[in-house]
Amino acid sequence: MTPLTEKIVNLIQQSGPLRVSDYFALCLSDPDHGYYQTREPFGQAGDFVTAPEISQLFGEMIGVFLVQTWHAQGSPADTRIVEIGPGRGTLMSDALRVIARLAPDLYSDATIHMVETSEQLRGVQRQTLVRIKQRISWHAAFEEIPAGFTLVVANELFDALPIQQFVKTPQGFRERMVGLDETGALIFGLGPGTLDTSVLPIEEARVPDGEIFETSPARTAVMQTVAEKIVRDGGTALAIDYGHLVTGFGDTLQAVYQHEFDPPLLRPGEADLTSHVDFQVLAETARAAGAHVHRPLTQGDFLVGLGILERAGALGNGRDSLTQATISDAVNRLAGEGQGRMGALFKVLAVSGKPVKLAPFDNLSA
Repeated sequence: MTPLTEKIVNLIQQSGPLRVSDYFALCLSDPDHGYYQTREPFGQAGDFVTAPEISQLFGEMIGVFLVQTWHAQGSPADTRIVEIGPGRGTLMSDALRVIARLAPDLYSDATIHMVETSEQLRGVQRQTLVRIKQRISWHAAFEEIPAGFTLVVANELFDALPIQQFVKTPQGFRERMVGLDETGALIFGLGPGTLDTSVLPIEEARVPDGEIFETSPARTAVMQTVAEKIVRDGGTALAIDYGHLVTGFGDTLQAVYQHEFDPPLLRPGEADLTSHVDFQVLAETARAAGAHVHRPLTQGDFLVGLGILERAGALGNGRDSLTQATISDAVNRLAGEGQGRMGALFKVLAVSGKPVKLAPFDNLSA
């Protein structure tokens, strides 16, 4: 029993079963035992590896996108470059290196903002970005970002925001809860909560019993806040995560422990907890806030469209065969399809404050 398991068991004994969303939030953000509050989860020594840690190429392509986006919107002065959930700071470091080379004015004039709630991860980010840490402002919430033209990056942010789950029963949808079995162990069950079936992609009567539907008010709230800011102040937000482009059904709640999938109720606070992101809902939320939504892409199409193959070739030019093979393997992991590759599983959504054509999302020749 982990320390957080004991805390959750006591909560359930005192107040009854927890919503999946509350369990999710406790697992990741409990101030004493939450996963992101007590450890550095990234890299081979952690529990999972994110795209920026696979290769510098990923962050460099983000830098290329930000420069192109800045130019496409008139190269405004006093830009805010923002990353929400910046991990180890690797993506920002690699992106800023490219921005400094391609757009010196943007690099010198922009203010840099990191939205991070974990003090431990802020310390890691300061080490990664030690050369420019005096230029960086850290924030506990996106709402703290000052007014002005804003470029936002959120890589693997939305998958870490809590979800609710609802199970179809003969009496309709009931909310999935976390309770206790007769031995005191954590177990899934059903609570009295019901679902507003207007959010379903098909009629409720056509949904088979036992099917699970997931919603995430937390993700919707974050996207709404981001979209409202870029509509008000100008700019573009980029969201990259694993998930689906069309709303559907299924249980996508999963835990990862030491690079392997783990039962979600087994190690609260010691395993990462995530679920797949519904990009259709994110897009609809941004559109409802008045933002311009660009055509979503897979991560593979996004990176290839920005020139990752050409950059990889230049990076490997004149290098030894082992280095070239390492670069090639990284490109395959980031942009390829199939087992262990991110190119098709991960999706990319861009939303802007006003209609503007951005590569590689839009057909710029049209």
